[in-house]
Amino acid sequence: MTYFEGFLVPVPESKKEEYRKHAADGAPIFHELGVRRHVEAWDSDVPEGKVTDFRKAVDATPEEKVVFAWFEYPDRAARDAANAKFRSDPRMAEMAASPMPFDAKRMIYGGFKAIVEEGSERGGYTDGFIVPVPDDKKEAYRELAAKMAKVFRAHGASRVVEAIADDIEHGKVTDYYRAVKAEDGETVVFSFIEWPDKQARDDAWAKIMQDESMKPSDPMPFNGQRMFWGGFEPIVDEVAKTPASA
Repeated sequence: MTYFEGFLVPVPESKKEEYRKHAADGAPIFHELGVRRHVEAWDSDVPEGKVTDFRKAVDATPEEKVVFAWFEYPDRAARDAANAKFRSDPRMAEMAASPMPFDAKRMIYGGFKAIVEEGSERGGYTDGFIVPVPDDKKEAYRELAAKMAKVFRAHGASRVVEAIADDIEHGKVTDYYRAVKAEDGETVVFSFIEWPDKQARDDAWAKIMQDESMKPSDPMPFNGQRMFWGGFEPIVDEVAKTPASA
């Protein structure tokens, strides 16, 4: 299954276009170095949570929005090879040395391997989720996620991905563990649903929430109070035109 590098990025709302251009300009380099698909999705419908949320995850200021982004690779080996190239490519060093339209110290990133992947079409709107999952409930979570993926697809979702932490670290300022207030013995899931557009997403969720059969009857294999989610509008969605060079 696909391997993902997932990012959460705090960006000043006033720098949206500057950020979009920065990301779009980097896409050809990313693809050359091994990224298969590159998506940047802008804060569109991100609720404030009592315990956790996207804004708290990156310590966003009132003037900032959150970007939910990812790189796709065929596997972990391809991702590791690309990261090695990123570190040695002078163009990447030049990008890093230039003023960034976001606070890189509060950006969160890490590697995740897909455990559920339904659909292959690209979407025009994205629901993003960050979920704390106990290590001893990974399989129960995967089974539930696989079941729900088929429900989302039946209601019009283009693609559903659930990817579990495979290479994430504890950061000095922010990280995925802190984002969900992870406890000992918990891992993190980076998940998203791609929809054709926001209206399709809103219509689907309305139907799903009204469906009595969708109400959970058993204890959930994750802590719902520390999970957070939101809706995002893609501002960059680039697919590599040719396979990456070895």
